[in-house]
Amino acid sequence: MDETTTDTVTRVATTTVVVTDLPRALAFYVDDLGMPVGRDAELGPGRRWVEVGPAGGGTTIALITAGSGFPPGIRLGTADADSAHDRLRGRCVDVDEQVLRMGDVAPPMFTVRDPDGNVLVLVEGA
Repeated sequence: MDETTTDTVTRVATTTVVVTDLPRALAFYVDDLGMPVGRDAELGPGRRWVEVGPAGGGTTIALITAGSGFPPGIRLGTADADSAHDRLRGRCVDVDEQVLRMGDVAPPMFTVRDPDGNVLVLVEGA
């Protein structure tokens, strides 16, 4: 194994699509494309997290509305958010100050920005 290779990222878990009308978008992805809903959670007023994906599993698509407060981007799975966060901070990567914890609502996660400012979110267990 190359010494620069780590297990920081275990998979590409979710990518986001910003939509203007969530029910209309959901109808398209579910009814027209035939993708089942994998997760649908109210995370607060105006903050609904909906994921659709292929029936056989794999990477999902999160449908988020503009103004929901969710950053668009790609969510990457990691086995241990704290370890990954520490490893990336040690490499001087642009990461959030802390791992975000929302109790039972969502797993531990943090945001990282690539050199061009693209947002990636590392989510534990995703």
